Amino acid sequence: MKALVLERVGELSLRDIDLPQEMGPDDVRIRLHTVGVCGSDVHYYTHGRIGDFVVNEPMVLGHEAAGTVIEVGANVTQLQPGDRVCMEPGIPDPKSRASRLGLYNVDPAVTFWATPPVHGVLVPETVHPASFTYKLPDNVSFAEGAMVEPFAVGMQAATRAKITPGDTAVVTGCGTIGIMVALAALAGGCSRVLISDLSETKLKLAETYDGITGVNLREQNLVEAVNTATDGWGADIVFECSGAAAAVRDLFKVVRPGGTVVLVGLPPEPVPMDIAAACSRECRIETVFRYANVFDRALALIAAGKVDLKPLVSGTFSFDQSIAAFERAAEARPEDVKLQIIVDGERN
Repeated sequence: MKALVLERVGELSLRDIDLPQEMGPDDVRIRLHTVGVCGSDVHYYTHGRIGDFVVNEPMVLGHEAAGTVIEVGANVTQLQPGDRVCMEPGIPDPKSRASRLGLYNVDPAVTFWATPPVHGVLVPETVHPASFTYKLPDNVSFAEGAMVEPFAVGMQAATRAKITPGDTAVVTGCGTIGIMVALAALAGGCSRVLISDLSETKLKLAETYDGITGVNLREQNLVEAVNTATDGWGADIVFECSGAAAAVRDLFKVVRPGGTVVLVGLPPEPVPMDIAAACSRECRIETVFRYANVFDRALALIAAGKVDLKPLVSGTFSFDQSIAAFERAAEARPEDVKLQIIVDGERN
């Protein structure tokens, strides 16, 4: 079938590729409609690796997806042909120790779309376990359905933070995940979020949401901004979403004594951290890797109108324009938050 294939670093092609599509009794076959362009997809395109995950052979990209069920396995009862769905892209081993502990996102045996050597879903059709496939309510579009996946990362971060209603949060990094984390923090009970970045364009977009205040690092020091906002006390929770060494360096100047730091962004290289400052404030440090047991909750918040992700879609491309979509994503334009590719059908 036709697919967007990463041939090697910096080289994409839209071509036919032979992919296994065998249906099991607990699976569904899905016709893809919308697939988001994720930062990890772009990083594989531009660098060929993320940490220990290395692209050594051609790989189909794409893992933020929504589509329509066209066939169901014999044991599937909760879905039927015609259902509009979104899909959780990581499939763990249900018998693994990590899965039994409810930590299936860190299961060493997990297979995750578009993570070497597993192919992604920038293809016309795919087969997926029904248990990791979620029906979209009528009021949730395919575009929103394809954003449940990145929003689930925000949900995981908010869950790990153990938010107390009324908390003040800081998010460093106003990219897609940073904004998703800010929205999840507000939905989880934070009274306000300060979000920092160098891009005035992205900050202005984030500030269109009630409860979010932008801090432009070209004009204002984050530590000073947080001290001003909290009368010198510091933020209850700091979510680090940029992966930038400078942001990690100042984390423990921003969080309050006894507060929580949640590490979400993945630095491309190891970065220094001020452990003494963390200890002197007795901070709790949490880490995030993808998500577990929050995908359905992320979808529920979107369906209930508690979180509006539609303003975050910056551009939509046809399947035939997939390479152009990735070329634009690699430019990292300041006005772009989320680019999406329509594999089959029209934008909705």
